[in-house]
Amino acid sequence: MARILSIDYGKKRTGIAVTDPLQIIAGGLATVSTLELFDWLKAYLAKEAVERIIIGEPRQPNGQPSENLQRVQQFVNRWRKAVPEVPIEYFDERFTSVLAHQAMLDGGLKKKARQDKALVDEISATIILEDYLRSRK
Repeated sequence: MARILSIDYGKKRTGIAVTDPLQIIAGGLATVSTLELFDWLKAYLAKEAVERIIIGEPRQPNGQPSENLQRVQQFVNRWRKAVPEVPIEYFDERFTSVLAHQAMLDGGLKKKARQDKALVDEISATIILEDYLRSRK
């Protein structure tokens, strides 16, 4: 089996998480500059087999599109044209940042560590992937 990768796409930074090859466990992988994301993903795919990519669909709590949705859609369209053999699909990411902060609190991270936005992005990508895996069961 191949891995499933998830993306928490941001204006400046993007959190990335990935499953193990058996698609049982999701774990944080990296946070990269959004400007470097496309090339980073292509390099990762050259080393690892990835079945699909799950990308957080940014929506407001009321379901309306958030201001980041247009940027996400542009990235998805670019990916689908350039790398059609690795499908990319949207998954609801509402409240993942809140859940990431709560996970950091529950994990006992000190205030300084909780202010690390890159870590929040990576944890958010992990939550998106965990939710996606649960939804398939």
